[in-house]
Amino acid sequence: MADEVVLLDFWPSPFGMRVRIALAEKGIKYEYKEEDLRNKSPLLLKMNPVHKQIPVLIHNGKPVNESLIAVQYIDEVWKDKSPILPSDPYQRALARFWADYIDKKIYVSGKKVWQTKGEEQEEAKKEFIGHLKMLEGELGDKAFFGGECFGFVDVALVPFYSWFYAYETCGSFSIEAECPKLMAWVKRCMQRDSVAKSLPDQHKVYDFVLQLKKKFGIE
Repeated sequence: MADEVVLLDFWPSPFGMRVRIALAEKGIKYEYKEEDLRNKSPLLLKMNPVHKQIPVLIHNGKPVNESLIAVQYIDEVWKDKSPILPSDPYQRALARFWADYIDKKIYVSGKKVWQTKGEEQEEAKKEFIGHLKMLEGELGDKAFFGGECFGFVDVALVPFYSWFYAYETCGSFSIEAECPKLMAWVKRCMQRDSVAKSLPDQHKVYDFVLQLKKKFGIE
């Protein structure tokens, strides 16, 4: 029986992008269903009754929630092509540690950059750049976070690149000037079809952020 794979997603979500990249890496055909988060579909509410959030990967009718869990699930189910997690248990633990760091630090601090102004924004920028520098230190001189091969930490972090222009424009700073090695890594990732085709245009994301700022009265 052919696998039936559906992804409930929202186009600017870096978390949804992770799942899109993992599916593309594995060459999995799937049905993409765009969600309106102001008017969530009955399917989303049924498949993720706890958090009622995207992304949700539905495989043969069974939902898998939370982006990093979905990426690991994809890697385990379709394990014969393009491994995402390392085979060594210690390296796998390290990859999960850094993916967790990205989840806890990058999204929250990036959000603060466009949601604040004045001194509060200056603090948010310092915090955000500090987290990126920490990740840049972990990357070191490697091609990808796991070494020569594109893997789990790359999948976890690279979707945020689609938001970099919005962060930089709202915060008046340059990520390339602050973290040149990290931006060189981004360019390597973007050479992969799985990444390039899964990430939306940065200017489109910036326009979306401007809409959010207007909605929340942040001018």
